[in-house]
Amino acid sequence: MSAPRPARPAHDRIARVHHGGPTARVHHGGSVPAQGELVGRAAETERIAALLSAARTGRGGALFVTGEPGVGKTRLAAEALAAAAAADMVILRGRASTLGPTVPHRPFVEALLLLARAGLLPEADALGPYAPVLTGLLGAAPETGGPAVPHLVVGEALLRLLAAVGRQRGCLLVLDDLHDADPGTLAVLEYLLDHVGQQPAALLLVAGRSPRAAADLATRARQRGAAGVLELRPLSRSDVHLLVAAELGAAPADVRPELVRRAVDGSAGIPFVVKELVKELVKDFPREPAGLQDTAPHDPTRPPGRVRPASQGGPGSPAAPVPVAVPATVADDVRRRVDALGPVGAELLCTAALFGTRFPLPVLERAAGGDHHEVSAALRAALATCLITPAGPDAHWYAFRYPLAAEALLDGLGPGGRARYARRAARAVAELHPGLPGPWCARAARLHEHAGDTDEALRLYCDAARRALEETEVAHAVDLLTRAHRLLGPGSAPERRATVLELLLDAVARSARFDRLPAPLSAPEPFGAGEHAVPAGRRARLHARLSDIATLMGDPVQAQHHLDTARSLLGDRPEPADRAAVDLAAVHVALGRPAPDRLRTAAGFARDAVDAARRGNLPDVACAALLLLGRLAGARDEATATAHFERARTIALAYRLPVPRVTADVHLAITATGLDARPARLERAREEALRTGLLPLAHEAGFALALERIRRCEFDAAAAGVREGAAEASRLGLGRSLARMRLAEAVGHAHQGRRAEMLGALERLEPLLDAAPGLRSLAYGQARAFCSLLEERHDAAERELAQAVAYDTENPTTADYGRDGIILLLGVLAGRLGRGHRAEAERAGATGTRWNRQFAGLAHAVLLGREGRREEATAAAERALEAAGPHPMARRLGLRLVARPAHEDGWGTPVEWLREAEEYFHGAGLRAAAGAGRALLRGMGASVRQRRTGTERVPPDLRRSGITVREFEVARLVAERISNKDIAGRLHISHRTVEKHVASLLHKTGHPNRGAFATAARDLV
Repeated sequence: MSAPRPARPAHDRIARVHHGGPTARVHHGGSVPAQGELVGRAAETERIAALLSAARTGRGGALFVTGEPGVGKTRLAAEALAAAAAADMVILRGRASTLGPTVPHRPFVEALLLLARAGLLPEADALGPYAPVLTGLLGAAPETGGPAVPHLVVGEALLRLLAAVGRQRGCLLVLDDLHDADPGTLAVLEYLLDHVGQQPAALLLVAGRSPRAAADLATRARQRGAAGVLELRPLSRSDVHLLVAAELGAAPADVRPELVRRAVDGSAGIPFVVKELVKELVKDFPREPAGLQDTAPHDPTRPPGRVRPASQGGPGSPAAPVPVAVPATVADDVRRRVDALGPVGAELLCTAALFGTRFPLPVLERAAGGDHHEVSAALRAALATCLITPAGPDAHWYAFRYPLAAEALLDGLGPGGRARYARRAARAVAELHPGLPGPWCARAARLHEHAGDTDEALRLYCDAARRALEETEVAHAVDLLTRAHRLLGPGSAPERRATVLELLLDAVARSARFDRLPAPLSAPEPFGAGEHAVPAGRRARLHARLSDIATLMGDPVQAQHHLDTARSLLGDRPEPADRAAVDLAAVHVALGRPAPDRLRTAAGFARDAVDAARRGNLPDVACAALLLLGRLAGARDEATATAHFERARTIALAYRLPVPRVTADVHLAITATGLDARPARLERAREEALRTGLLPLAHEAGFALALERIRRCEFDAAAAGVREGAAEASRLGLGRSLARMRLAEAVGHAHQGRRAEMLGALERLEPLLDAAPGLRSLAYGQARAFCSLLEERHDAAERELAQAVAYDTENPTTADYGRDGIILLLGVLAGRLGRGHRAEAERAGATGTRWNRQFAGLAHAVLLGREGRREEATAAAERALEAAGPHPMARRLGLRLVARPAHEDGWGTPVEWLREAEEYFHGAGLRAAAGAGRALLRGMGASVRQRRTGTERVPPDLRRSGITVREFEVARLVAERISNKDIAGRLHISHRTVEKHVASLLHKTGHPNRGAFATAARDLV
């Protein structure tokens, strides 16, 4: 035999395969995984590498590779063969099969034939008396009838063969599909396992984990230490992401998240299914290369466009993707495994597929009507195929291993077979669950849909959707009603059509799932025609709902169009429910229409809706109208707003109306947060709105929360919330919500004195203002004017606040833009508001929002001071500053604004106020405001400390005592009890200068000597 070539270590090959090459790839970044790369099998490849390495040193061993079909067993074995070949080992492989006549020891015969073709069979002398045994294996014909060679003899012959071929280089024997092996092959294999340990051979044995003889052999071998077992698990989400990227030839970061999500959800992490599914999924993504992220820059100023209805969206619609076709290879695999189960097993799984991915075993047993033991046996066989698995701890529920398995079975059923199975299952559900409680109503609806019983399916879908809405499972209700709407046809009963559409539009409006808007609503006859037309009154209600949705989407033209249509359909004597629905829509349209009387007009429609609700005993309408009245009262009358919200909440609780109750809780929390500046309640209310799927409401709470965080100077948290909210509002097509978030972004920059960023945000807001016309006054009052005040541009602030008032006059807003706060204070300071306005200032300082109370209270103090009522002025200022506690920036701005009149009129502590304000503004980087504070201090004859680089290192308490940067440097060394001489040496200053700094420190801090100061200043070290 020839001398062996230098072997390349197998673990190198395995590592390169796993990591993609000699240099490890960083897949979470921008690198591209190689197509066909082995993903997610690092631990397994390491064990195989160790097995091969040991075999090359004469220490044989064996590993069983097991797992469900498609998990990658054969793929891992192929990688092991490649690694062995790279290490110059001799490789042998064979596979069991059930096709054709039985060939005894077929896997071993295939391995011998491979050696023969490669010219690697050893000479007969090397095998001694066992050479004829191998010759007999190679020449044996099926069913020869000759005397059988004992399995032990065959095993010993193969063992000597492995020793001979692997003597110099080691060898690897891979046997695949051993779950199909004949008993003789497994008997020989058991002998090899017991004796391979002293041979230069590695055995890699691939078998499914079904309860067959091969699985039993693997278990016994592991128990006695003759072999290890590699149980391959499904891939994790991150590994599926890598595999998708590898199949696309793209960097993981460039793969669309939606494609990854659908690959994960559809495959359950089975690599075979992932690969086949990706080939189908990329057809949903039109860009080239398919499935990659759109790298075109996003234009944040672009208003959200009209969202395509679900039935118009086509493949790839992000919110309602068209179901991907089951890959033919996956469908064939599923059908092959189901056919192997026999008629009872096939019927069991086909019926199960009607329920979706999860199914109840008792219903299947009742529907089958067969023997319990026969059904149980079929269930065990189905579990062994790994097509289904127990669904949690409940023994009565099972699930398909991956959703495509159920879809493949449904696709394979003809219409007749599907209807037959579905009717049986529907009867079984009705018998086992009378009244269809809980989720059984939706399950029964789906079964009747499969059975072709459209009317019953529509009725049950509507009932299930109502229950979902009552339980605030809004997203689930949307899904149910979308299925119901697809069942509507030209001949559907008008009342049923109207019910489906009303429920669907309500659910869409509550959840902002505008992608689920039915496409036929844009047709000339969207609600049927002729004898199948929806009655006029109910059509009016449908158009009213469409008007509300258009308002949410920021389309006032469409909102007005649908409202006009609804009014034209009401007739002379409308039903209370019809009239109330139109009145409610009119409120939203009025609020979205720029006009001086818009709030008054909207309030009138809301009161009309309350009256109609009372006449028609419509508690849900009453709640909606009261909530609108509360919002219309808004910041102008918190007490009235709270009363309306509380009344709506009471009705909602009495009639068990969860959506109005959650809505009332959110608005009560917004009002309460304005009054006490404590956002915890608002955060909880927003979380509940999110949890129940009421996304427009959650965005409204998010806007109020962002403003409160800005006022509290929690700028990072506010900015994060604004970014998240703006991105989601843009994705959902919520035009009004996006406009609010753009405003919040501008306010956040303004309160930090960042003019350029504020103007950028206002520029992005401008195209959206038609969707929320009341925001113009807020943009001037809360953003522009506040920024100007921090820049000491008071004249500009006055003009901007005047513009805010003008906008509010032209187009009144329910929100606070500063009318009862900062505008009142600046008017008093400028002398425009005098004694006659003291009562107004006192009222606003005592009863308004906490944000306004601080400014109004200071205005009241200034007026009292002008009247010579110094003690009262000081007390009023103290109350105002207490109200300002949660709002640090506004507190210091107020102190800076009233310090001069306080000093001139002799009330309060203006010097202390200015020092506090100057210290804060300096730390915040607001140079103009800090400089103004220092100038006022000088004008009052107060000492003003120098501002040098490094001031921020001086603790605030010492800065307020007037400690300079140099004095702080000396103070730290004094605290270490270092002598003046050594301090002078360290700081490169004279001994005399150190003495002056120490004396100043003691004077400013009030300590009698340096020892006392050093003791008190230990924390400085």
